[in-house]
Amino acid sequence: MATRTRSTRPPRFHLAVLATGFIAGGLLTQAARRFLPPGAVKAFLTTGVTPAVGPLQLDLVILKFAVGPVALDVSLLGLLGVLLAYLIARSLF
Repeated sequence: MATRTRSTRPPRFHLAVLATGFIAGGLLTQAARRFLPPGAVKAFLTTGVTPAVGPLQLDLVILKFAVGPVALDVSLLGLLGVLLAYLIARSLF
C-alpha cells in the first residue's frame, strides 16, 4: 500500500495557486458570458453558485463600521481555471 507524503511547499504556494485559478476561471467565465451565443452550452458553462456572507456590523463605541457582503461566484469555468492553475504549477515546480 502506498504511503502518503506531506507537501514540501508552503501553504502560501497553495493559496497563490488557488487564487490564480479562481482569477483565471473568473476571466474565462466572463469571456464566455460575453462572447458565447445564447444556448445550452452558455448556460451550462456560466451558471454559478454564489454563497454570500454579510454584512457584518461592528460597533466599538468610538468606531462603527460594516464589512460585506462578501460573495464568491463559483462556476464550472471557475473550477476549470483552478484545475489548470494546479496542473501548470505542478509541471513548473
